[in-house]
Amino acid sequence: MCASERLTRPSHRDRSDDPWPDDTTWPLLICVLGTLRVLQAGEPVAVHGAKTEALLCHLALRYAEGVSRADLLETLWPESDAVLAGDALRNRVHSLHTLLGAGLGGAAPVLLLDGGLRLNAAAGVGVDVARFEALAASGDQQMRAGHAVEAAAAYQRAAAFYRGDLCVAPDLYAVVERERLRARYLSLLAVLAALAHAAGDDVACLAYAQRVLAHDPCREDAHRLVMRCHVWRGERAQALHQYGVCVDLLRAAFATTPEPATLALFEQVRRDPGSV
Repeated sequence: MCASERLTRPSHRDRSDDPWPDDTTWPLLICVLGTLRVLQAGEPVAVHGAKTEALLCHLALRYAEGVSRADLLETLWPESDAVLAGDALRNRVHSLHTLLGAGLGGAAPVLLLDGGLRLNAAAGVGVDVARFEALAASGDQQMRAGHAVEAAAAYQRAAAFYRGDLCVAPDLYAVVERERLRARYLSLLAVLAALAHAAGDDVACLAYAQRVLAHDPCREDAHRLVMRCHVWRGERAQALHQYGVCVDLLRAAFATTPEPATLALFEQVRRDPGSV
């Protein structure tokens, strides 16, 4: 079995409590990572109207606790009469039930509970943020247990849900959540790169490290992994060039120099690449 197979082959531990393992089998999946998408059993459903889209986004972002009716009215219709805004909210919820209820066996996709609204998870409404976080947490648990293969499988599945930064309107809560989720995603990719590095899979390691740098060009841990991968592939000059790229990026962004670990790796590549 090759290194990449050891790293990516999923095990039963990763699926035992996952009735809907991907977005093609989920009864209804609301995706807010990247552009807003609504999927019924993997097929896109067109949602019309900016307010309806915004309502879905806010409910998806607060999938666990829901959103109070008052907050939704203030956010979506800030200048409107309270009665008219309440009618508009009820109309949007009704239209979502008409559009999406059939895919849930007639169940309401949005529930009204204790003065707030919440997506109907019990009926099969999922959110890509929730799946991303659950799979990432599963990967963390497997890593703590020493199950690197299972951890990598969970992390890979989590990464598949991250199709871009959070698309929810930029209120303060959404901005904080967007940055938190982005940092979580980059850390997850860094772990996958490190696992591939440990398995001797330079192809996977390089791919993951480059994905990290595509989102955060100043991540020095990713630059170091890219340098190591190039050395392993016999591309010493490219490894040295990568160090130069790192130096230039850090200088431009922060007026600073690389960490000692990055400089030490550069000297190792320059003087004795066979020891890398």
